[in-house]
Amino acid sequence: MSNPQTLHATPTGSKQAIIVITVILASVMELIDTTIVNVALNEMAGSLGATIEDVAWVITSYAIANVIIIPMTGFLGEYFGRKNYYLTSIVIFTIASYFCGTSGDLPTLVFWRFIQGIGGGALLSTSQSLLFDAFPPQKRGVASGLFGMGIILGPTLGPYVGGLIIDNYHWSAIFFVNIPIGILAAASTYLYIDQRAGEGKRKAQIKIDYLGILLLMVGVGSLQFVLEKGESEDWFDSRMIIGFVAAAVVGIIGFIWRELTTDQPVVNIRVMKDRTLALTTILSFVAGIGLFTSVFVYPVLVQRISGYTATMTGLSLLWPTMAGVILMPILGKRLSAGASPLPFITIGMILMIVFGFEAGNFTADASQWQWFPVQLLRVAGISMLQLPLINQAVAGLSPKDYPAGIAINNMIRQLGGAFGIALANNFVVQRYAQHRSDLMVNMDPANPLFVDRLETLKRGMMSVSGDAVQATAQAYRQLGLMVDKQSYLLAYLDTFRIVSIFFIAIMPLLFFMRTKKKTAEEAAAQAKMAAEAAH
Repeated sequence: MSNPQTLHATPTGSKQAIIVITVILASVMELIDTTIVNVALNEMAGSLGATIEDVAWVITSYAIANVIIIPMTGFLGEYFGRKNYYLTSIVIFTIASYFCGTSGDLPTLVFWRFIQGIGGGALLSTSQSLLFDAFPPQKRGVASGLFGMGIILGPTLGPYVGGLIIDNYHWSAIFFVNIPIGILAAASTYLYIDQRAGEGKRKAQIKIDYLGILLLMVGVGSLQFVLEKGESEDWFDSRMIIGFVAAAVVGIIGFIWRELTTDQPVVNIRVMKDRTLALTTILSFVAGIGLFTSVFVYPVLVQRISGYTATMTGLSLLWPTMAGVILMPILGKRLSAGASPLPFITIGMILMIVFGFEAGNFTADASQWQWFPVQLLRVAGISMLQLPLINQAVAGLSPKDYPAGIAINNMIRQLGGAFGIALANNFVVQRYAQHRSDLMVNMDPANPLFVDRLETLKRGMMSVSGDAVQATAQAYRQLGLMVDKQSYLLAYLDTFRIVSIFFIAIMPLLFFMRTKKKTAEEAAAQAKMAAEAAH
């Protein structure tokens, strides 16, 4: 058992193995939960009596919690002690997972997903540092490799594992599987991970920026509510939306002012004065939109329109995503060797543009293997953006400012993801209405194609019921369902195209970015921190 008073020593033997297993399990558990829900949205919507658009809050609330907590993990670890904070985060994540699984209505599920996101936000970055401490300096390359494998495999396996669970059990099981893993990770953390000397002992010297935390929560939470509910509440015709807009403006502006004026900010946004970091955050925001929107829209489309099962959906995401397992280490080595991130970022953006337009041309009967090359474009594009963008974010900073720059970059990427899901929901509703209106024009008795289709359906219905009036009504209902399905398909395809348009819009920013020449040691350190932060 650990002794908080002892100096930290590198563990060996079975203790080292247990620590490695513990932190990788906790990291993979958190990473799987970021993607496992995507294939369960249809099932959740039917079970909870909600629309797909409302159920999207299950993903968004987790992302918002990450936006709030990720930039604060370093501060909270220093204040409470890294072991204490890590253990508490695992416990929060595990308890929240239980209550997510037992939720009987959507508001309750969304609330507990938010709490789960608060707990999960610390697991990745803290796991990385704990794993590095479990190895002597000369063997930390092994630690980095083990952790990198978990980072890639976690999100990759999420949709497939989720699909298997959804098709064979209730959707709540995707949360219950976290409970035994969480209990094991918490027990191992308490028993085998040592508290470093002095950790959590500087509380009297550290001032918690309560106002900054509150303003961040109010600003981000209110903005997301406006984006999610603005369409259904008629935007500024609603006093509620006006109120949340005001809260978002006050919260965000107040947060920026607070962090620039306080001596101990919870998020050091002063580093944003660096032009490279400022421009990179815009690129990261759009990268977040592309990542989250594509993995949100695709499962809904193929399950709702093409009739894929959850397992089929997970498999169709699994195989192309495995390409990231190959590509990410290659990118990491190139960046560690001093390669400029800008060419990779440029290629990644081009791949995402091509992905959006290609995905926007699919039909309802497309098979998994027809989707495969297009999904491969998405995976390659995101891989080309993720590590290089973090490297670029800190390219103009001094090493002491790397953690602050990376924290802000990660926060903005998560915020872009939450914005992207809200955008997709609103855009689908608008485009569905437009496409349905356009298609309904064709349901005209003067249109011979419509009359022919109607008569064919009527004859089929008549052969079953023998009632002409009933057969006519059923034929019209069937045509209405066909129009609805086609309208949703076209709306989802338009959403892929809008992702491409976002990337096209920010491409000119690349001409204003610079990468300072670094020594091999500086490049390796920078790439290492980027790999730690990428998830």
